[in-house]
Amino acid sequence: MMEEFWLMAILPFCFPIPKPVKNIWVRTSKNENPVRYIDMTTTLPSNYQYIESIAVRDFFENYGENLLLRLVNSEKTLSRSTIREKSVNRPALAVTGYFKYFAHKRIQLFGAGEMAFFREQTPAKRKKVMETMAAKRIPCVVVSRNLAPTPEMIETLEAKGIPLFRTSLTSKAFTTEVTVLLEERFAPKSTYHGTLLDVRGIGTLIRGDSGSGKSEAALALIERGHSLVADDMVRVKLLSDHTPVGFCDDMSRGFMECRGIGIINIEELFGIRFVRLEKRIDLVVTFLEDSSQEEPDRTGLDRKSFDLLGIEVPHMEIPLRPGRDMARLVEVAAMVQSARQLGHDSANDFNQKLLKKMNG
Repeated sequence: MMEEFWLMAILPFCFPIPKPVKNIWVRTSKNENPVRYIDMTTTLPSNYQYIESIAVRDFFENYGENLLLRLVNSEKTLSRSTIREKSVNRPALAVTGYFKYFAHKRIQLFGAGEMAFFREQTPAKRKKVMETMAAKRIPCVVVSRNLAPTPEMIETLEAKGIPLFRTSLTSKAFTTEVTVLLEERFAPKSTYHGTLLDVRGIGTLIRGDSGSGKSEAALALIERGHSLVADDMVRVKLLSDHTPVGFCDDMSRGFMECRGIGIINIEELFGIRFVRLEKRIDLVVTFLEDSSQEEPDRTGLDRKSFDLLGIEVPHMEIPLRPGRDMARLVEVAAMVQSARQLGHDSANDFNQKLLKKMNG
């Protein structure tokens, strides 16, 4: 007992435990104050990736066609600005000259209301507002409904090197489209070893040691009508700060490795409907080696969770035994998780019946 106590006392000093990361601060230039990008309360994995900013040129080249953007001022303005937040700002108060709490890191969207008010102002007032806005280092300005920008907007933004765009989309449509695109681009990402499938609508990530039979179980599940998302290297992104979504790189999509057979193409062998581009991860299933000293859960009352980019996902551990149908067990685990999401818990129901009988 004393030996165990002594070990527990010295282990933290021999092997320092990483402290939870609550705030990640990023800096885009030496003269700029650090910007808090993400707030998390868990230790980040070593392969954690995040995007702190997007160059406006990159944004225009990748999404300009989808957003129907047209550059109004010169192309040289594209090389200096960066988007640092995944939202759009409507500068309704800013056009009146009130800049307190002005969201200057976002795309500035001028809609019909802002432009109507702006045109009613004197040229001197319009120029002063645009100069103040440009001094805040805004990434770019977008005018919706193909409305014509005022001369003061064009001259000031050109002089300050800030891109000015027009789009035929309405303000609502543009905001919806660009929010989805930026949410995808800014989403934190990481990579996990395993196989991800869509099992009866439940995104199931199968984990285990190399050679534990993950791919074989996944192949058996595909034969039963379920869909493959990613094999071996599962990419995970965090959407809306609370939804882990798994996917794979374009090069490996639809391919699996089976030991003794090699690389197989699921789309060619089974059909296109057996391959999915991405899936929200609802359940993590880990294959445990027979030599594991841990006692497996036998009732289902002891709930476990697995950390995916700071989000706790339901976790089930299935011991490996000779002759066990692991694919069937994974399928049942997904069905159990689906029932729990609908409010049905067999383990808890049985426990309540047992307690009721014991209490007479």
